[in-house]
Formats: sequence, structure tokens, C-alpha cells
Amino acid sequence: MPTEDTPNGASVGSTERSFAILEQLAAEQGSGVSALAETLSLSKSTVHNHLQTLRKLGYVVKNGDEYRLGLQFLGLGDRARQRHDLYHVAKPETDSLVEAVGERAQVMVEEDGVGIYVYQSLADQAVRTDSHIGTVVDLHATAVGKAYLAHLSDERLDAILDRDDFAEQTPNTLTDTEALRTELDEIAEQGYAFNDEERTVGMRAVGAPILADDDDRVLGALSVSGPTTRMNGSWYHEEVPEMVAQSARVIGIRATYS
Repeated sequence: MPTEDTPNGASVGSTERSFAILEQLAAEQGSGVSALAETLSLSKSTVHNHLQTLRKLGYVVKNGDEYRLGLQFLGLGDRARQRHDLYHVAKPETDSLVEAVGERAQVMVEEDGVGIYVYQSLADQAVRTDSHIGTVVDLHATAVGKAYLAHLSDERLDAILDRDDFAEQTPNTLTDTEALRTELDEIAEQGYAFNDEERTVGMRAVGAPILADDDDRVLGALSVSGPTTRMNGSWYHEEVPEMVAQSARVIGIRATYS
């Protein structure tokens, strides 16, 4: 994705291809040269050359005819997460919330218009999905994302919504801008957001913003996710929102004064 630091939005094709290969390896948890070439519409020689360079640098390893991501990414990912102060102050409170709710909780920060999970904690009975630390999520389709959006300045919110394509991830995903804005107004008033099978069928979530205690800047968001079989009734609509919002407030206070 071009950034402000890239002259005239220019990009380096070779770098883009390397990252396309890495992302495909991550998605498939390993692949061969032929499969990568076909999926990415690249020649086998191009894919092979990129893989050999990445392997030499330690970011790709080979097992037989299959390539997969190297463990060197663990160090990069951990250093990227460690730079977020929110991760450090949110971890203990998020773990306590998971003990109380018995589901899964995640802490999200926004970067370049998308949400990224910087921490996740799971109870023994929690349902495991494709989300994990480092997962990138669309803000409009998640409880954490909507809770975050609802507390942005009008200018920042407009900038994000204008570039979001509002992809439909399930039949329940909000894809209309005006409908989303209406819901964001309600979220800002009540202090928490719901995700009713909007990202994953069969899963619901409750999210709340993490606000700086001194000036109400939104720092990120916290959510609890669980299956529709357990996240329902007054537990889902009243009790969980109260617990999530309280934990988010504690994290915001700690983030402000730590």
C-alpha cells in the first residue's frame, strides 16, 4: 500500500511481489513454487528467485518441495507489538476480563485505516477462529472497530470511511455508509458496540473504546467474542457490555498515567 513517504504514491514492484508471496505462504501455511506462481499469476522463475532471496535472509524455510514462513518473523512481530504501550497496560486487565467472561478477548489498535490485534487472551472454552495476535480486521465489521470509529474526530472518521470499501464478510455486515454512521452515533452515546455475526457467522462480540483519561482520545478498543449459543439474552446485551466497558476504562486510565 503506497504511503505518504512514497514519492507520488510510487511502489517497488519487486518488493510488492515478495510480500505477495509471503502473504500467500502465510494464508496457506506453506506452498510450492508452482502453486504460488499460479495463484499470484507470476512466472515460476520469478517466484523461485524471490523465495531463494527470502530463504537466504531467513524469512522463508524449505521442507521438501514446500516453502513456509521462517521463525525470524516472530522477532519482527514481537518488536512491532512491543512498541505499542497499550499492549503492556492492556494485557493484565484483558486476562482478568477473560477469567470473568469465560470467552475470548482482543485488544485492537488502528493503523492506516484498519484494525490490528495487538493482544488476545482465550479462556479454556473459548471458540478459536482465524483471529490471532497480528490479525488485520476491517473496522466496519467488528465490535472493536466500530467502538473505535465511534470515538474518532469527524475529520478522522471521514478520512477512514471515504477509503473503506465496506466489504461484505457475512450477510449481517454493514455495507452502507449512512447506516454505519447512524450506528456509530448510537455507539458513541451508549459507550459500547455489538457485532452480531458481522465478521464470522456463528460469533458475536461486544466492544468498547479505550480512551485516554485526560482528554478522551481514542487509543484503541477492547472486545469479547463468543459463539451465539452463549452470547445471547441479557448476558450478551447487558452484562458483557458492562464488563467490557469497565475493563476498557481501566486500561485507558493505566495507559494515561503509567
